[in-house]
Amino acid sequence: MDRFNGRPLKDGEAILEDFKSYLGLERGLSVHTLSNYAVDVEHLLDFSEQHSILLNEITEEDLHYLLASLRDMGIHARSQARLISGLRAFFKFMRLEGYIDSDPTAMIEFPYLGRTLPDVLSLEEIDNMIAAIDPDKNESLRNEAIIETLYGSGLRVSELTGLRISRLYLEEGYMRIEGKGNKQRLVPLSPRASELIGLYMEQRLSGPVKPGNEDILFLNRRGAAMSRVMVFYVVRDLAAAAGIDKTVSPHTLRHSFATHLLEGGANLRAIQEMLGHESIATTEIYVHLDRSRLRAELMAHHPHYREKR
Repeated sequence: MDRFNGRPLKDGEAILEDFKSYLGLERGLSVHTLSNYAVDVEHLLDFSEQHSILLNEITEEDLHYLLASLRDMGIHARSQARLISGLRAFFKFMRLEGYIDSDPTAMIEFPYLGRTLPDVLSLEEIDNMIAAIDPDKNESLRNEAIIETLYGSGLRVSELTGLRISRLYLEEGYMRIEGKGNKQRLVPLSPRASELIGLYMEQRLSGPVKPGNEDILFLNRRGAAMSRVMVFYVVRDLAAAAGIDKTVSPHTLRHSFATHLLEGGANLRAIQEMLGHESIATTEIYVHLDRSRLRAELMAHHPHYREKR
């Protein structure tokens, strides 16, 4: 049995089991993430066995060869990036356990993923979604308030489902949102959203409320907090009912909120603050989106651009 730094090097499968225990017990990662990391390490184990390389002898050059072989197989850049993340976690574990004294992934760069511009709804499409709400259904007022709040304030779906009545200031037109990392921010509420929420809160009093959900604003029929999946279905179904031929989710309304603000001349820093982005770089995607829209306008209407087409 080979040795490194005085510590016996276990069989690869045994090290993988130790790695999974480390991720689950010490880092508290989800079962889904554990499964993904295990698949990443299994790629590495297959590679080491195929090329007769011990795990503690794998070099940066070996990893570049592994990544190149994945590219040749047509593995997408995002899958390659995930593999690198998994291998970085694994070799960090190997170093902590004393199997290696240097990390071969330290200088490995992630593949360029590019930026996919999100679908954006027009104001007319959003109005059509609201018009598609069936007024005879009990949840119609709630669903209209949801659409108005998502689009009017640019909330993440998790922020919407966690929205608390005690953090609403309807007369002032604001709400206090708890975003990523438990960071709180004040976000404006449109007059229409404030009106709809007020009406829904009155209706909400006559329905069931499960213990522990008294302060949660948006409830399902059983009186429990709505799940993110349920909000997704509400938005998706209304888009379908409105005849919108796009992939529409709650995040589409958030993108539309930011894009329409930028098109209307809003300051990028103000948009960043309302969206709760930690970095202005995240908000800048909407600048690229706006430029893409401007180019499309040129392509459609400028005579020189039409000639090129």
